[in-house]
Formats: sequence, C-alpha cells, structure tokens
Amino acid sequence: MEKTIASITKPKDEELKERLSAAREKLATLQIKVKEAKLPVLVLFEGFGAAGKGSVLSKIIKNMDPRFFHVETMDQPEPTELRKPFLYRYFKRIPENGQFTFMDGGWMEEIVRDRVHEQLDEEAFGKKICSIKRFERTLSDNGCTILKFFFYIDENEQKKRMEELLADENTAWRVSEEDLWQNKKHKKCSEVYQTYMEQTNQSYAPWYAIDAKSKKWAELQILERINQNIETALANSGRAVPILPNLFPLSPIPKLADVDLNKELTEEEYQEKLEKLQKRLSELHNVLYREKIPVIIAYEGWDAAGKGGNIKRIAAALDARGYEVHPIASPEPHEKNRHFLWRFWTRLPKSGHIAIFDRTWYGRVMVERLEGFCSENDWQRAYNEINEFEKELDDWGAVIVKFWVQIDKDTQLERFTLRQNTPEKRWKITDEDWRNRGKWDLYEDAVNEMLQKTNTTYAPWHILESNDKKYARIKALEIVIQAMEEQIKKKKNS
Repeated sequence: MEKTIASITKPKDEELKERLSAAREKLATLQIKVKEAKLPVLVLFEGFGAAGKGSVLSKIIKNMDPRFFHVETMDQPEPTELRKPFLYRYFKRIPENGQFTFMDGGWMEEIVRDRVHEQLDEEAFGKKICSIKRFERTLSDNGCTILKFFFYIDENEQKKRMEELLADENTAWRVSEEDLWQNKKHKKCSEVYQTYMEQTNQSYAPWYAIDAKSKKWAELQILERINQNIETALANSGRAVPILPNLFPLSPIPKLADVDLNKELTEEEYQEKLEKLQKRLSELHNVLYREKIPVIIAYEGWDAAGKGGNIKRIAAALDARGYEVHPIASPEPHEKNRHFLWRFWTRLPKSGHIAIFDRTWYGRVMVERLEGFCSENDWQRAYNEINEFEKELDDWGAVIVKFWVQIDKDTQLERFTLRQNTPEKRWKITDEDWRNRGKWDLYEDAVNEMLQKTNTTYAPWHILESNDKKYARIKALEIVIQAMEEQIKKKKNS
C-alpha cells in the first residue's frame, strides 16, 4: 500500500490550490447532471483511525447541494442490526436515483475489524468477501456509481494525530479504544486491509488508496476521482449490462401445465389436519424465537388462487408479536428510485421472527417484465440477482419457503365471477384482474421460466395445487413445518 501511495506525486502548493478550486466547482456542476440523469452515487470512505476521513468529507460536500446527498456514519452495528443479515444495514442506506450517499466507514471496516480481532476465521472472511463483491456488482449493474477510498497514514503519523486529539478535551472523544489498539497493531491491520482491497478491487467498484498525510492533497485526489468516475458513468448511462450465468445449484421442477390439480380433502379431513398442524406450528414458533432462527415465507400465484386464505391459516397459528405479513403492491416513488430488492431487504424479519410476503421480489420477472415496467436487460439480470439475494438469506441461517399457488383458468373464472356477483367480495376483483387474465398464456410462460431459473437447492419452490383451497392450505402448513424442523435440527447439530 505504501508503494502505491508513494508512486502518486503530490503537486506543488500553487498547482494544488488551482486544481482543488476547479475540482470543487466541477463536482457542484456534475451533481446537477447526476440528478437529471437519475444516477445514484455511493462514495465509501474507509481507512485508519485519525486519518482525517470526517474532516475531508466535510470539505468534499461543502459546495454541494445538501438536498441531494446524505452522509452516513457507520459505527458498530446496533443490536437490532445484528439480528439481520450482514448486508442489511448497508443495503438499506443505498442512494436514491439522482442522489449521493457518502459513507464514513462501511462494510470493509466491519469485516476487517472482525478479522484482525479473530472473530472471523479465514473461511468466514472469504464468505463475507464474496457477499460484498456480489453486493457491489448488483448495485453497479443497476446503475449505481461506486467509489471506494482508503485513507492511509503510517504508524507514526497515526500516533501523532491521536496524541494531539487526546490532548484536547473537546476532541479526545474522537479517539476510540479501537483506534489505539489499531495503532499498536498497525502492521497486522495493514496486511488485512491490503488483502481485502486486493480481493474486492473490481472495475465496477475500484479502490483508491489515498495519501492522507495532507488533507488538501487527500481532498484533491478524491474530488478528481469522483469527477472522473461520474463523467464516465454519465457517458455510459443506459447501456445494457452483461447477463451473468447462474452459479447456484438448481433442481428440476415441473411446468405448470403438468401439475395435477385434481387433489382435494373432505371437510372432515381438512379440519382434523388443520388443528393438528396449527398446534405444531405454534410450538415451533416458540423454538424459532429461542434459537433466533429467521423465517421468510413468500407467496406468488394466480389472482384468486387463494393466497390470502392460505396466509391466514398460517398466521392464525403464530404469536402476533413474532410475525408480520407484507402485502406487496406497486412500489412507491422512493422505492422505484432504488434497486428493486431494496424494499424487500428493508422488510426482512429479525432473527427469531417470521416475515410472510403476499407477492414478492419475483414481480420483477413477472408483472414488471410483461407490463414493460423495466427493460429486458433488467429482468434478465434479475434471476441471478434474486438467487444471490436468497443465498444471503440462506447464509444468514433463515428458513426460506417459496410458494406458487396454482389453479386452472376455469377455476379462476369461477372465482372471479363469484367475487363480481357477491357485494361483500366485490372489492377483491378489479379491472386489472380481468385484464391480466387475458394475458394468462404470457404469464404462464414467464412463471415457468421463473421457476426453472430460481428453483435453487437452498431456496426451492413449492407448487400448491389450489383448485381445492383446503388441500393447498394443509400442504402449505406441512411444508412450512418441515422446513422449520429441518433448520432447527441443523442449527442444533452445528
């Protein structure tokens, strides 16, 4: 790292002053272009304690319009954040389209700290690296410009700065015990930082090592890099992104037309099984809470297929304090202005809790695909992005259950007509439902492709035969219970 820093020549004071003034003005101008082009920009400041990240950041944003940027100071994770997936607290802070997010510290600092303190072994460290590379790539693929700056100062300079801060009672708070420990282990920390940077230095999210001994020189290096990268991003805006091959194990799954829908239960069989299964589910919910195992249950299916009634029978067995049902409608404006998975990352349950999604992230490859709400490149990329998202949930230790609720066209027409002719049920049927019915064949093709490309071994699909709603409800309960029992057993044996 020191050799890289030394190879960059610091300009003389007069040239530095001129370039600094020009770079500041240019960023203010580019900020307007970023807003107009709806380009999200994420700038990450990492580095050694007392390297001046905060003071340089304050200079960087001084001439920017404060309405269109946010600054996030990423301290140690809060207790509630520790009960979510590792990337949760970063994904929820990604910028909206047309805005900047500056992060003072981030995912690098978190995992390097855990590594140098030996809270992560080499294998766990490697897994986190893979998660981060996927995270940064998917943001970049969806139009986000990512810049990562590492503030470097040597051991002696760091010690000198901390002593100056500690000598003043008004600044002593800025030096943490972690900073002092880091200075004593400067060489060890440098080695882990270097390893991390080498493994995460990608063309779509490059690392820039910054000589932070002079704050004005550091500011100039960062400003010019930001400006250069934004100009490149603006020039490339709208270009298609390569579709990546799936790298996750897939299992075969039948096409919808081959599913036998002639499955049913008598009322007596249904009531007997329902009582028994709901009792078991209630018991398991207590175990899940104690073991801190999160559960995600995702429902997709045809209109009038019976998703609501199915969800109701599962929710009825759960402690109301430990679950939430998320009915997913069209995204709000602030949701449309972020990565399509953002609104699902922000709805994930805490460990030990259950989240039930009535419609899901799969809207990207169904309704958004067929109604033209995203480009073909967007929905083609989404299969892999969804598999990666669900892999993060699996690595977190979550139970993931995905249901496709299947009925035939005649059953749907019968239920639509009943809703239309029943006043208290008429609110359930809309003109859009009838319009979508006219696209049944197109939707069926899209669903079949979705099932084939996202039926991973760690997050498989389950097709619920729902011409008989009673049968579908019992099957869903059985699948959820089995998945919970397997995850509980797996955790206890680990």
